[in-house]
Amino acid sequence: MGNGVREGPVEFQRDVEPVTARIPAEDNQEKKKVLNSLMSGALAGAVAKTAVAPLDRTKIMFQVSSKRFSAKEAYRLIYHTYLNEGFWSLWRGNSATMVRVIPYAAIQFCAHEEYKQILGNYYGFQGKALTPFPRFIAGSLAGTTAAMVTYPLDMVRARMAVTPKEMYSSIVHVFIRISREEGLKTLYRGFTPTILGVIPYAGLSFFTYETLKKVHAEHSGKAQPSPPERLLFGACAGLIGQSASYPLDVVRRRMQTAGVTGHTYSSILLTMREIVREEGLVRGLYKGLSMNWVKGPIAVGISFTTFDLTQILLRKLQ
Repeated sequence: MGNGVREGPVEFQRDVEPVTARIPAEDNQEKKKVLNSLMSGALAGAVAKTAVAPLDRTKIMFQVSSKRFSAKEAYRLIYHTYLNEGFWSLWRGNSATMVRVIPYAAIQFCAHEEYKQILGNYYGFQGKALTPFPRFIAGSLAGTTAAMVTYPLDMVRARMAVTPKEMYSSIVHVFIRISREEGLKTLYRGFTPTILGVIPYAGLSFFTYETLKKVHAEHSGKAQPSPPERLLFGACAGLIGQSASYPLDVVRRRMQTAGVTGHTYSSILLTMREIVREEGLVRGLYKGLSMNWVKGPIAVGISFTTFDLTQILLRKLQ
């Protein structure tokens, strides 16, 4: 009986030690995974947006004006901007874009990975590809989360893109002038159409990209697509996602820049009605879409590819 009492605690200690040792290791692994996603997402957003910044600025300038869009007019605007303001003016507002895009992309990609895991556990798909509906939901939730956190920076970026540099000298100056002259709530003007647009845009973008990767793996037998294939899948994702949400993007830009264009857009429906009345349904709400079909797929393709390759590289380094 004395032997039994002495052996009990020894056996108990041997069982418990591996369990307590595993918990910190799992926590560290999860922290590394989140950090990798944040870093990869930040780099993906920065590279993609910088690559298409001149096209992005030109698109915004058309979106917020009543001028008719065409490829010829877009080229003329870019050329005149270059002649009058210099080459680097084509990237005007890109510093504000980076301030917004780096946290936005980091949060969006990281959130997407986390939402995929949460939905996978909920639907019982641990370690497996999600089915279509949860795949769409994960993308929509990721985009919504990122947009809610970083929206004022998007507002600032839009203002800088459509105004001469004399009006706003820096990102901080934009914040100060808007807060002083138009009120703090102006920083969230256009927030509702942004969220309504992000749901289909982010949902369809992530859904399309993940689906194409899954179909590729099933038909090719390769676990991972090559970089050119990733670019192609990302381009398709961007084309579908941006086309679906484009009218709300136009409305968002009009509401964001109302303070410097002389308009008073008060709601989504009134803004849409005024755009359609003045410029027509297609020419107004889809103005600049053809440029987005060039810019969007390039940007989204670069973004998804950079994220995936950076993730792979970081995992190998660790």
